[in-house]
Amino acid sequence: MKILVLCYEYPPLGGGGGRVAQSIAEQMVARGHAVRVQTAALGWHSIRETLGGVDVFRTASGRRAPDTCRVHEMAAYCATSFCLTLHHIRTWKPDVIHAHFAMPTGLLAWAVHRLTGVPYVLTAHLGDVPGGVPAQTGTLFKIIGPFARQVWSRAAAATAVSSFVQELAERAYGRKVVRILNGIDLGDAGAEGPVAGVGTPPHFVFVGRFSEQKQPRLFIEALARLHAQPWQATMIGDGPHRPAVEESIARHGLGARVRLTGWLDAPDVQRVLAQADALVMPSLSEGLPIAAIEALKHGLAIVASDIPGLRDVLADGVNGRVFPVGDTAALASRLGALLADPSALHAMKHASWEKARGFDLPRIAAEYEQVLRSVVDQRNRP
Repeated sequence: MKILVLCYEYPPLGGGGGRVAQSIAEQMVARGHAVRVQTAALGWHSIRETLGGVDVFRTASGRRAPDTCRVHEMAAYCATSFCLTLHHIRTWKPDVIHAHFAMPTGLLAWAVHRLTGVPYVLTAHLGDVPGGVPAQTGTLFKIIGPFARQVWSRAAAATAVSSFVQELAERAYGRKVVRILNGIDLGDAGAEGPVAGVGTPPHFVFVGRFSEQKQPRLFIEALARLHAQPWQATMIGDGPHRPAVEESIARHGLGARVRLTGWLDAPDVQRVLAQADALVMPSLSEGLPIAAIEALKHGLAIVASDIPGLRDVLADGVNGRVFPVGDTAALASRLGALLADPSALHAMKHASWEKARGFDLPRIAAEYEQVLRSVVDQRNRP
């Protein structure tokens, strides 16, 4: 197959959704398919490059930051990518379009489909479906609702990266949506299970953007309640809430116990996770975060907000614990219980490692390949 991937952010731009798009694109190349990606570039300079066997075309979009994309920058991506996407279709002749993020990328896929007839497959992540991140996108979906319904109704197939996103999409658009979980390359990590026991002291880690959605400051406030117990913590990431996090660390005198790394390259993130005991995710909402799957790979317990988007990776009391959204005292209580019972923490770590097998990237890629192939076969059927 020739697969044209449309995605408004693709590494090194973007977060987990972009990394998912990249991993699937590269897996399709490994399976013998030809893949092109039409994505955005920082600023106003277009770039063409080859990454992992994938031809990546980045068009000028005016995007200012690699980890944040504003609505007008998303719109600029669609506008500046429109003519080049048509050019791909008319000269390269892809069999199918794979659009990551139903909004805004789905609008681009829908527009070129109307002009060329090339079928498209949607993959929804979280914020691109109504109810995923209501505080951020609720008003926007009221405005673009009619266009979104057209995008979903015209798609030859639709997928979602978690059970929660699948339910939201099916409820909003009344059509079948296939759940295909995010996957990672398990490699040889933890081939014999979590080799190490619980660290001395236990090591908690936070991975993600320092934003309202991720609630990094709540993590610090919970740790402050455990001042008398032994622990260490690492926070990987950056963002607008970093000053508040730094202030909270200083106010509670935790500077010697909490390490802020900023954004790290993937190998460095892996090294931190391999040395940790538990991933802490106090988020207000999630789709299916890659960080949580990476935690499973390294045999980390997960302590997280009780939100639907994490139920594919976290079973309360089995491989981690949940707590009510925004409840600092409850988070501190869950962490304190793990500190007080290292054997229970170790059992949860092992349960996470076992759960990781369900997210093996080649198996996940095969599910995407099946969906894409069925669309192409249907198109070619007399």
